Amino acid sequence: MKFLLSGEFAMPLRRGEVRGFNFDRMVVEFTMLNHDKVVQCAISTAAMDDLEGKRDVKPDQRVDQFMRLREVIEEQASRKFFEEQVRVDRPVVLRSNDFSIVASLRPQRN
Repeated sequence: MKFLLSGEFAMPLRRGEVRGFNFDRMVVEFTMLNHDKVVQCAISTAAMDDLEGKRDVKPDQRVDQFMRLREVIEEQASRKFFEEQVRVDRPVVLRSNDFSIVASLRPQRN
């Protein structure tokens, strides 16, 4: 639970479903649940590549990549939803800069 500025407690978003890879937008789309409301979410392929330290992921491998990174992606989506007070009718879109701290902690490859 998270303590909000207004004095209320917010439960983290709950896991929804993976919608799939959207080639036109270069994102993997997924949902999370805020109580009984569905929150549309997406993560850019660049953000997933940065998180995983890979650049050679093929389009048909994007959902598998999402599944490997799902826990950290969903945690960040929940955090962004509450910290930025995103409205339920607007999607939560995660980009590389949303994970800058996580990526900086990953060991660098030579």
